[in-house]
Amino acid sequence: MRLMGVRLLSAALLVASAVSCGPGPDDGAIRLWTDDFEIRVTADVMPARALERITYTVVVRDKTTQEAVADGEGRIFATNADRKSTHNGFRYGPEAGTYRANMMFVTAGEWALGIQFRRDSTKALQRTLDWRQTVRNEIAPGS
Repeated sequence: MRLMGVRLLSAALLVASAVSCGPGPDDGAIRLWTDDFEIRVTADVMPARALERITYTVVVRDKTTQEAVADGEGRIFATNADRKSTHNGFRYGPEAGTYRANMMFVTAGEWALGIQFRRDSTKALQRTLDWRQTVRNEIAPGS
């Protein structure tokens, strides 16, 4: 009887440790990398809709030291199959290594997005691989 209790306790501890060490809840973040940076992107509106202002929050860390990159420069940009494009530069802060940019997609459909970033104006821009995002139709006024 005592052995069964020890086994149950061991199993419970094993499950608890596995849960605590596993990945956190899916926050919808997109993770991207360049040669020097690790970039995490989230949007305040998901799914995105055409003609709706979306704020992208971009957290940039140094790839080797994992330190937040402060006062860098960058932009987010997007193009669809019809060659419609949109882009915006980053605003820094207030959190360390955090940048924000607003975007508006003019049409629904699939868009390819990318990010360019550099530590300061003396460095070359580094570009992430593009990712795809589906933009839904706009919501009719009064809906």
